[in-house]
Amino acid sequence: MRRAREKVRMPLATNTVVVNFEQLAANVLDTAVDVILLDTTFWGGIRQCIKAAGVCETFGLGVAVHSSGELGIQLATMLHLGAVIPNLSFAADAHYHHLVDDIIEGGKFKYENGAIKVPTAPGLGVKLNRDKLTEYSELYKRLGSYPYDQDPLRPGWTPLVPNNRWADPADSRTPKIPF
Repeated sequence: MRRAREKVRMPLATNTVVVNFEQLAANVLDTAVDVILLDTTFWGGIRQCIKAAGVCETFGLGVAVHSSGELGIQLATMLHLGAVIPNLSFAADAHYHHLVDDIIEGGKFKYENGAIKVPTAPGLGVKLNRDKLTEYSELYKRLGSYPYDQDPLRPGWTPLVPNNRWADPADSRTPKIPF
């Protein structure tokens, strides 16, 4: 990332290089990433993200809120985080619009003019829908974890860098997803 950063004039961010305080310290000493993506899952909660934002402010690094495809309960943490970081200088990342359902009461959060309001109820501002939670727990037990970096057409394959085993564009097979 540092070498790429030396060649481009736009700020760089990634969720694969600076995701904890040790990596943040290394980035401060030898900047590879200009914008730190704060994620309550990666960093260990809202308080840790706020501390990281303070470090970023001290050393002149940009801050953005990262999305990792979370459901509404984690999105609530991210919304609260974004609302309290004074140096949030880049747009928040979101994958929430890709979800077709959620496990919070009332269903999915609603976008209004491209934004989602910070919940105002006590705590994180959301309550779990226990029936949905049970439904998706059973689905997880049946299907297993989300194969984030797996290709169902290449069992056992994992992405490597450098990767010289790219998928064949002439391969017309489609994966069968069991749900």
